[in-house]
Amino acid sequence: MGVVSDGKKAYRLLQKALTSRSAVQRVRRRVIAQGPHPHRHYRIAVYFADGAVNMYQMRQWYRPLAELAKRWPVVVLSRSATGAERLIEEDAPPVAFVPTVRDLERFIAEQDIRIVLYVNQNTRNFQMFRYGRRWHVFINHGESDKMYMTTNQYKAYDYALIAGQAARDRLSRTLWDYDLATRTIEIGRPQADHYSGTLPYTPDERMVVLYAPTWEGDRPSAHYGSIASHGETLVTQLLATGRHRVIYRPHPRSGVVSDEYGAAHRRILAAIDEANTAGPGAQHVYDDGPELGWQLAAADVAVVDISAMVYDRLAAGKPLLITRPADERASIDTTGYLSACEWLTVDGAARIVDEVERVAADDEAVARLRTWVQHYFGDTAPGVATEKFHGAIEQLMLKWDEWHARDAGSGASDEDGGDGADEDDD
Repeated sequence: MGVVSDGKKAYRLLQKALTSRSAVQRVRRRVIAQGPHPHRHYRIAVYFADGAVNMYQMRQWYRPLAELAKRWPVVVLSRSATGAERLIEEDAPPVAFVPTVRDLERFIAEQDIRIVLYVNQNTRNFQMFRYGRRWHVFINHGESDKMYMTTNQYKAYDYALIAGQAARDRLSRTLWDYDLATRTIEIGRPQADHYSGTLPYTPDERMVVLYAPTWEGDRPSAHYGSIASHGETLVTQLLATGRHRVIYRPHPRSGVVSDEYGAAHRRILAAIDEANTAGPGAQHVYDDGPELGWQLAAADVAVVDISAMVYDRLAAGKPLLITRPADERASIDTTGYLSACEWLTVDGAARIVDEVERVAADDEAVARLRTWVQHYFGDTAPGVATEKFHGAIEQLMLKWDEWHARDAGSGASDEDGGDGADEDDD
């Protein structure tokens, strides 16, 4: 069995290498066709070392970055061919494909990058950190109470743009000797200013329920996914009423680790198809599209797992239920919103119809929700978070000017130093 397993693993690695090489060739052809980037044009870069599978981390920033680019030109530094290809195809900012350190170094030398934004903690971020005389800023790809949100890696960045007081409290409880006052800037949730899009159904009297589970996780402490434990039951119950419309938006990695999880996901898809065939007016939706926003704004109630989706929905200020992980080993931070949220247990999934109607009408639940929205995101009035985001960038640009003037006055070199300039990685 060991030989067979090793053979399969080798085959998968070969297929991955061939896919990557093919993607590199396609991206290089598209980059050549688009022509060179304007010289010394970009002021802000978004560093993204991941491939297409993690594109959701970038997509939610497309619209806020487009607004930001109206004042300060923005470019995405894409290190992966599959990621670059997807970025070019989608509504992303301009893309620089820099798969090797040499490519990255050449592009940096030709531009005037003053701020580098990071949406995740990819280990290859370290290759960008070597470039000084610019601010390295962690903006993350979502707000949540996962352990990921308090990693000591925050200290690697010059600054972090955080959502609000909850993030500040979370970091202060966990990180030693981290100057929150000077290294974090609150911006709310600028993505929420762009919760819009074309509805794939015709609104009617049905209650719309968004079910947005996360993936199964790759270790017990991160077993937050509910598709196999809650999902089939709750979707089946809602499909049967004739009074509800289901929007099913699973995490794109659902089923990559667990065959059982993937099978449950496919059964949910089959149930949705069957329900739509039986009653075309139901217009239940399987949503695997790149756009996130309309789902959060349109749903009367959302059912989500412990993930960034909790806080994406929380920013909308509308009722939601959180699935309680079936695996008791899953780590749950009960110091924040999860200490007072509306939990949906495995047993409770069978009563989902009563549960969604309760949270939609319960005045006390609605009042608690408003309190937590304020705690996590501050003022969520339209446009306020975008204004804070732009204000944070303005603040960092002014600091860049101050340090640049100081260097010019002292005669300091503008060259970036550091070892590893000749490292190469495809």
